Amino acid sequence: MSNVAITLPDGSVKQFDGPVTGAELAAAIGPGLAKAALAIKIEGEVLDLSRSIDVDSTVEIITRKSDDALDLIRHDTAHVMAEAVQALYPGTQVTIGPSIENGFYYDFARDEPFTPDDLEKIEAKMMEIIKRDDSFIREEWDRDDAIRHFTDIGEKYKAQLIHDLPATETISIYRQGDWMDLCRGPHLPSTGHVGKGFKLLKLAGAYWRGDSNNEMLQRIYGTSWRDDKELKAHLMMLEEAEKRDHRRLGREMGLFHFQEEAVGSVFWHPNGWTLYRTLETYIRARLDKAKYVEVKTPQLIDRGLWEASGHWEKFRDHMFTAETEDDRIFALKPMNCPGHVQIFRQGITSYRDLPLRMAEFGSCHRYEPSGALHGLMRVRAFTQDDAHIFCTEDQITSETEAFCELLLSVYKDCGFEEVVVKFADRPETRAGEDAVWDRAEAALTEAVEASGLEYTLNPGEGAFYGPKLEFVLRDAIGRDWQCGTLQVDFVLPERLDATYVGEDGAKHRPVMLHRAILGSFERFIGILIENYAGRMPMWMAPVQAVVATITSDADAYAIEVRNALDAAGIRAELDIRNEKINYKVREHSLAKVPAMLVVGQREIEDRKVALRRLGGKDQEFLALDDAIARLVEEGKSPAEK
Repeated sequence: MSNVAITLPDGSVKQFDGPVTGAELAAAIGPGLAKAALAIKIEGEVLDLSRSIDVDSTVEIITRKSDDALDLIRHDTAHVMAEAVQALYPGTQVTIGPSIENGFYYDFARDEPFTPDDLEKIEAKMMEIIKRDDSFIREEWDRDDAIRHFTDIGEKYKAQLIHDLPATETISIYRQGDWMDLCRGPHLPSTGHVGKGFKLLKLAGAYWRGDSNNEMLQRIYGTSWRDDKELKAHLMMLEEAEKRDHRRLGREMGLFHFQEEAVGSVFWHPNGWTLYRTLETYIRARLDKAKYVEVKTPQLIDRGLWEASGHWEKFRDHMFTAETEDDRIFALKPMNCPGHVQIFRQGITSYRDLPLRMAEFGSCHRYEPSGALHGLMRVRAFTQDDAHIFCTEDQITSETEAFCELLLSVYKDCGFEEVVVKFADRPETRAGEDAVWDRAEAALTEAVEASGLEYTLNPGEGAFYGPKLEFVLRDAIGRDWQCGTLQVDFVLPERLDATYVGEDGAKHRPVMLHRAILGSFERFIGILIENYAGRMPMWMAPVQAVVATITSDADAYAIEVRNALDAAGIRAELDIRNEKINYKVREHSLAKVPAMLVVGQREIEDRKVALRRLGGKDQEFLALDDAIARLVEEGKSPAEK
């Protein structure tokens, strides 16, 4: 029996005479750790505490405080829920139940639909199972025996899952008491380690294996956390998110709507379009200062270009197409990059012309499944603040630094100061040789490190033509949104034959930096609405001020005030309806108008206005010119300052 050396995260090494389990390793380190241990991570792979380590390895003991703990807790909560459901509703079949962001779900096959009242009963039964504290025990089964077992007990979905697994796959079954489930693991030591920090949230329908041709199953969603304190914080965030839902606020503020005749496309109302154009004007001004040139490319492009670029093979299922009488097939563009290469290829480009920063507010269309659509956050028709920087390899670092500075500045102007950067490297399915990817990844690594930004790795999530940086911003209630990207592409210029004339007089391939800051206007506006709960900063607000009268005697003065605001460039509306002022204040507060200028007889006599702020109870009496000067200054776009 050979010795086994275990290297711990702090660099220390523990020697054992032979194989050692995770539980034994934790006990050898100390009784406190033995009690707190939930699982082990061997060379980056999370495994059960009961798994044996028989070769020299780097090992981490996972406790409840570890980053990996939440996935384990959520996975096990799903198992506990599945047992509870089958205990309460015999004959229900279990199918698939993974952990997901912030929680878990399980899909069930049952003739009778679950109701919201059932969730409370299931939670109570889950508590019983957790208190029972049954150990999770891993067993390896013969494939045929496993199929036979699940078939015999009426679990046809589990039998099908096992049948479809690769022949090389180990069939592992986990027991918790008398209940068992097909699962790769890993798991906590016992059901008691799940704890009480969970809540079942909602019911939904889901097709077996996500295929609409298959049976409809019932899905139960839940959330699970390390403890009750974390759970309460998350539930409060969900409650706050519900209040901030951009779809509800969009209706209340009269910004936009959706309807079945144009699924996944936005009907922008006047105030919503004003918000859109204000954001577009701001971004355009920032791009002008950064020396971008703006272009516009066609919506419909022949499939031949998409085939040459590689998008046809990769994105065909997400493209809307049209066929003409002469049998040509065109696609509504799902992205702008091939069109920008066509502009670059016109005429002769010299190295002196680089970098060329080519921007487009490009209208794109992608077929998203109906079930994936979600207000402004997931649509089929959208506009990207897209740009492509054509440059030399030597210019990648300086252009990346300049872009990162611009992006962070834009986010700050829009109210987002917390930004996380992720480095996404080569995906499994990609275009280009490994040597090309080596160059692209090395160049982007050098560039992001030169920018001074900290980043984490997001393995395998790069674009099919190049590695990318993903910029994730955090909103006012702690939610993360991935918006901006920067991608280094050596592949597309090669595929579409883009060249420039170098200093040596020879032709060279440019590097193409694909970059976006907002991502899509639609989604970013949805994020803005939720971040501000509809109370947009003065410069963004579709209606910046309302002039409201106390009595009809003030109508003429109110019109004069509104005209003065218009002349000063303030987006103002007039409210001279025969309604009480408190009613008007409530209505415009619901519409999230930042400022109200209230006028009555006293204001007429003094040539003043009573200035009220959204959410404030007090009002300030100002001379009309002073009030206008103040609102003009507050209403300036950051690009104007």
